Amino acid sequence: MDKYTKRTTIYDLATLAGASPSAVSSILNGTWKKRRIGQKLADRVIRLAEEQGYAVNVQASLLRRERSNIVGMIVPKYDNRYFGKIAEQFEQVAREHELFPVITCTQRDPELEFEAAKELVSYRAECVISTGATDPDRISAFCRASGVQSINLDLPGSDAPSVISDNYTAARDLTDLILDRCEKDLGWSGPLKFLGGRLTDHNTAARLEGFLAAQSARGISVPDAYIMASGYSAEKAAQALAGFVPDGPSGLFVNSTISLEGVVRWHSELATGAGWIRYGCFDWDPFGSFLPGNVGMVEQDVTAMLDTAFALIGTQTESKERILIPCILRAF
Repeated sequence: MDKYTKRTTIYDLATLAGASPSAVSSILNGTWKKRRIGQKLADRVIRLAEEQGYAVNVQASLLRRERSNIVGMIVPKYDNRYFGKIAEQFEQVAREHELFPVITCTQRDPELEFEAAKELVSYRAECVISTGATDPDRISAFCRASGVQSINLDLPGSDAPSVISDNYTAARDLTDLILDRCEKDLGWSGPLKFLGGRLTDHNTAARLEGFLAAQSARGISVPDAYIMASGYSAEKAAQALAGFVPDGPSGLFVNSTISLEGVVRWHSELATGAGWIRYGCFDWDPFGSFLPGNVGMVEQDVTAMLDTAFALIGTQTESKERILIPCILRAF
């Protein structure tokens, strides 16, 4: 092996620093203060490690430690503000708890989710948080068999604690807001259309239940054809509305900002009737307040969700409860 490929070892650093290999090891793994090693030596070793391109052998290091301090998160997508915010705040909160965050995006593919969970467990993650997972119970069962804690976030499972938004209450409140604005702005009261999401998805089902409950309380019956849950896709949302040209007042409940992109496209291309539409979105983007016809949005409380999830890490509870986190209704 020539000088360009030879990897620097702890023994090399010890020779350069004029210290023992055990002292260098303690400095690199962060336990040097407990051994009363001086700050100057620690600074010198860290500087030399950077100069020499020294990289810790993670697997070997983990085998020597009782705890890995790793917490893993599986996320389905980075394609909207909600999941992006979850990923960003997860890293921040993990470091505040002196844990090392590892995030992997699995594109809503259940096999990728499971492979990601196995990889995190192989690195002795202390907890795996499954966010919006397609098959969370499979992940939870594997983690439990491996002695690793698992927590569900955003979408619930039945085999581990789940921290999720109170989708029903927030959807009911958003529906009331849309109906109120239809009456105030357009002098109209009638059934709203529900657009986006999947009925097999827990969150969509809970939101639909709140949507229907708000209208039932006003004596409004919603036709089956008004439930257009064709998936989380801007293109499918636009297609679902393609044949709808309003000739009078109408209202929409939009289930995610991904579907909202399709609604905005459809709305902007209307030759007539655009002013007859009022809608609200179960998802949050600050730019939404500038969209014509948009009367409000639901912001899921990511900070509260993550604080609740991290409070569970390290607990020995066998609880499989669902913890509901209230959402924030933003009216425009």
